[in-house]
Formats: sequence, structure tokens, C-alpha cells
Amino acid sequence: MLIASNISKAYAERTLFSSLTLNVAARDRIALIGPNGSGKTTLLDILAGNTSPDTGSISRQRNVTIGYLKQELIPFSGKTLLQEVLEASSEVTSLKDRIAAAQESLSSETGHSKPAELWQELSHLDTALEAASGGDREHEAKAILFGLGFKQGDFNRPLGEFSGGWLMRAALARLLFRNPDLLLLDEPTNHLDLDANMWFERFLASFRGAVVVTSHDRAFLNKVATRVLTIELDEVVILKGNYDDYLIAREQSLQVKQATAARQEREVQRQMRFVERFRYKASKAGQVQSRLKQLAKVQPIQLPRATKRVHYSFPEPPRSGVEVIRLANLSKFYGDHAVYRGLNLVLTRGDRIALVGPNGAGKTTMLKILAGVLPFEEGERKTGHNVVTAYYAQHVLELLNPGNTVIEELQQAAPNESDQSLRHTLGGFLFSNDDVRKPISVLSGGEKARVALAKLLLQPSNLLLMDEPTNHLDIASREILADALSDYRGTICFITHDRTLIRQVANKIIEIENGQPSTFTGDYDGYLYRKQIEPVQGTATTTADRADNDTSGQDPANNRLPRRRSGRPRSTEEDLRRVLSKEARTLVMRINEIDAKLVGHEARIAELEAMFSSPDQFADLAQLAVSGEQYRELKEESQSLWEEWERLSLEAERIDSRLVGLQADQ
Repeated sequence: MLIASNISKAYAERTLFSSLTLNVAARDRIALIGPNGSGKTTLLDILAGNTSPDTGSISRQRNVTIGYLKQELIPFSGKTLLQEVLEASSEVTSLKDRIAAAQESLSSETGHSKPAELWQELSHLDTALEAASGGDREHEAKAILFGLGFKQGDFNRPLGEFSGGWLMRAALARLLFRNPDLLLLDEPTNHLDLDANMWFERFLASFRGAVVVTSHDRAFLNKVATRVLTIELDEVVILKGNYDDYLIAREQSLQVKQATAARQEREVQRQMRFVERFRYKASKAGQVQSRLKQLAKVQPIQLPRATKRVHYSFPEPPRSGVEVIRLANLSKFYGDHAVYRGLNLVLTRGDRIALVGPNGAGKTTMLKILAGVLPFEEGERKTGHNVVTAYYAQHVLELLNPGNTVIEELQQAAPNESDQSLRHTLGGFLFSNDDVRKPISVLSGGEKARVALAKLLLQPSNLLLMDEPTNHLDIASREILADALSDYRGTICFITHDRTLIRQVANKIIEIENGQPSTFTGDYDGYLYRKQIEPVQGTATTTADRADNDTSGQDPANNRLPRRRSGRPRSTEEDLRRVLSKEARTLVMRINEIDAKLVGHEARIAELEAMFSSPDQFADLAQLAVSGEQYRELKEESQSLWEEWERLSLEAERIDSRLVGLQADQ
């Protein structure tokens, strides 16, 4: 479909990428990632044919159509929303071009036979245009608009009435309706709410063409991508899989390519259990030392992230009352439209609430009311004891002083903090060394957002209200925001379409629909699960709720009671202790047998390794082959024995804990 061969691009002395080769085939879903300014948009411009590479070439299959969604708005006509989308059809556009060409030929033709043919062609083209613009196509266009969050009443509104964010959705709808062979999408999720985002994921899953997309939404990239192209500092890397697969592969290549992080962690834990169990046993001293040496050589693999985890030391906020803020019988109107009527809501200390719901449900209105920046018609807003509120919305970027440097902006917000402390905080927000001396006026939108967030969190508030804090932030910046919010000691209520941030921060979800909030206690995945099963059950009490409360037939350790051969559970604690003690003795006997075997195996393995390291042992090749086979068998059997030892040791520890608990209950 499209091949980029060995292309490069530089501006002045800065090379964005070089030796980049990419083959885009039908059904490909390629995530284009990299830090802000790495050249992602430039590469999309090159693939679209809008910019030429410095070196290399771009080749496209004949008649391949390309649809390109840019971050900046392109001019719209004065048509209505539905008209604009319908006329974006590639078939309609082609037919209109052919009609225009035929009409031009007709106006310049003077013969008698040719005009008749042209009139006949025009008639056929008009019929084809009417069919291409018919009801089925209109139904398809409306389905796309509904999916992206538009309502029926929006279809006949002139485009000039829509805000910038909705115009970007309209541009995306026009592009999807056109149905090109290759979609080039530059940050398509920036202006989509959660519902529209998830619809868009489903649309791309069934899209027959190819997609190259940039996005800062990690969850979106994980759902959509089948390949990842990352533009890094010194190279361009292309890997199969989604974004998480890319992170794992990148981390493995940097650290230990032979093992995954999970396997390494299991191995370390297994070795440490042996060390702790036999640290003071003389007969195991050699083995303990051997394992400690092995552990010292292990290069730990951290959980894959785009950034290093930063721990923040924000000012300790004053302790608020248990009830942080209450909205009682509150009503809010915009003209005749009631956004809320008789609203009741309470936020308590320690809540980390994500507000979710369809676009237009009133999430931002609620957040503004909570922040005290939006008046309401009826009811009461009451803050709790000692509550200090901080509010983040996009307008706070405009409040930054363009004449200040980055560190001066923070100094004004936190005059009692030392420069060293402020530099540490700024380092966590990806400002290092001389970056802190940059004037606010030269910062990008993402950099300004990071300054505003750092400034906000340095203020000693205990109620933090945030409206789309991830706008303008790339994946690395979103990760440091999640770190900061995790370290924040107050109560949080926020709106975001970034599901990864919700998963990392929220402990409650409040869904707003039809002017009513519904509270789900727990994380975002639990909320999604409940949403899936509630329509089936027809009640707010879920299977998960019942499973959490149903402990019949289970002991406090959540394990089934041992049963007699008849299948009936034992009735007394004495019976249970007797059975558990017998199981423990059996396990200890087997563990001791394994220990004895391992001692012998490891002694023989050490002898063989010493022999292999001595050059004079290589004279007898037959004996060497036999010894090599014995070495392999011993290593394999030792590994199997260690796995059995680990499993039985864990079981023995579990039984010991239960016996101790039973003893304490006497």
C-alpha cells in the first residue's frame, strides 16, 4: 500500500530521524510514538505527501486513497454538519469532479455528435451521484456522528456554531465517512470523551484499511495498535504488538534480554526464601552463600514505563474534616435547560474520584460548582472543616506569567520552598538543568501544562479539582502526573478521558447521566465490570458484590475446609488442626528429601564445572561428552527439584500460618 524507504528529515542542525524504512499494508494498525518534538507529525506529513523527505523515497500503490487528520483545524464550508460529512465521500467527490469536467467540455464543444454523448454521460453521472448521496449513505454518516458524540439536533446546525473541539470531531467524522485506504491520524483522541473514544476503538477494529496513528492515550494504543514505530533519540525502532508490548521489549533490550521481569522476580523470591529459611543452618551455609552471590549479580528489571518513577515531597496540606464538600438539593440551569435538579453529592476525605459520563452530561459543570467558580440557582454548596480548594482547568495555562522563567513561576507560588526543593519538583515534571531557566513565553503547550500542574500541587490544598489535566501532555508527562497525584495527600476529584490515569489514581467512580450521579466504590475496571453485568441482572447488586460477601464454606484464609472421604466438612477445629498437622509433617519430609538431593546435585555440578574450566580435562573427548550430558541432566533435575521445593515450601508456610491462627483463637 505504502512504502517509505530509507527516509530522513532534519531541520537546521537537528536531525529528527534517519534511515527510516516502513512498509504499510492493508489492516496494519501502526502506533507512531515518541516524545514531543521528535518528528511524529513531520513523518505523517511525509507519508501524506505534504512534505518531502531530505533523503529516501515514498512509494504508493496506484489509486491508493489517503485520509489525513491533522491537529490543526482545516477550513470548513458554511454547510451544516451532516452536509459537510456527506460531501466528504470519496465517491461523491469523484462524481462531482467528473460532472464538472463534463460540463466544461459541453460548454466548449461545438459539434453535434459530441454534445449528445456528453449529455448522456451527465445524465448517468447525476443518477450515480444521487445514488451515492442516498439514504444508506446518510444513515452511515449519522451512525459515525452519533458514535463521536453528536446528537440528532446537531446534524442540521451550521458548522460555524460549533466549538473547536467539536469541529475536530466533525473533521474526524468527515474523514471516517470518506473511508480512505490509509488513515493518518495525528492525535485523534485529544477531543474525544470516554464514550466516543471507546466507539472509535471499535470502529478502527472493523476498518478495512490501514491506520498510522499518534496518541498520548496509552489505553487507546493498547487496544488499537498491532505495530509500534517509535522515534527515539538515536534510532527508529519498529516492533510488533501494542504499546505495552513495546515497553516490555524496550526494557528487555536495555536490561536483560534473556528473561522477562516477571520470571526474574519469581527467581529472586525463590532464592530469598531459601536464604531466609536456611540462613542460620550450618549444613546449608555453602548453599546460602552461593545463592547470595547469585542474587548480587542479578540486574533488576523495573516495571516498564516511559519515565522513571518520581516520588514528590509536596507541602503537607492541612487536615480536613471527614466530610470535605457537600452539594444539597442543588439545581443548575442554562436558560430553560436543567443540567441538575435536586442534586445531592458528598465527597469525603481520602476520596480520589473520577467523574465519567457522556459528553454534555454536565461533568465540567459539576466540577466548576464544586470549585465554587460557577453559580447555581437552587440548593447549597457547603465545604467541610478546614478545606482548602485548588482548581485546575485549561484557563490556568493563560494565567502563567510569560515574563517569568519556569523556576520563578514556582517561586511565586511557593515562596517558602528552597530553590533546591523547587528544582527537585521541576525535575519530576521533566524540567532539568537549564530548562528551569526557560521563559514561560517560549514553552510549548505541554510544557506550560506541566508548569501549571507543578505550581498547583505545590500549594497546600487538601481538595484538588482537575478538568482534563492530561490535555497537551504526552505519555511520559502523563506518567509523572499519575506519580504526583499518587503522592498527593488530599482529596481529588477529576475529569479525564485518559483511562490509564483513572486506573492509576481513582478509588471511586462517579458516573453522571441525565443529571444524576451514580457512585461506584472501587477502581475503574471494577466499574466497567459492573456496567457490563448490571443490564443483565437489572439491579445494582452485582455478582462480584455477592461473591465478596459470600464466605460460606470457607475459612478466614479463604480456603475450603478439608473434607472427609464422605465429602462432609469437618466440624471441629481440633479435626482441622489434626489434618493440617499431618499435612505439614508430610510436606516437611518431602522438603527434606529434596534438600538432600539438591546438596548432592550441586556438589556434583560444582565438580563438573571445575572440570570443564580445566584445559587438561579435554583430552578424553568421550568422557567429556558423557560428563556434559550428565551436567545437563543434573541442571534440569535441579531446576525441577527447586520448583517442587518452592511449591511445597509455600504450601508449608501457608499451613503453618493457619495452625498459628487456630492456636491463637483458642
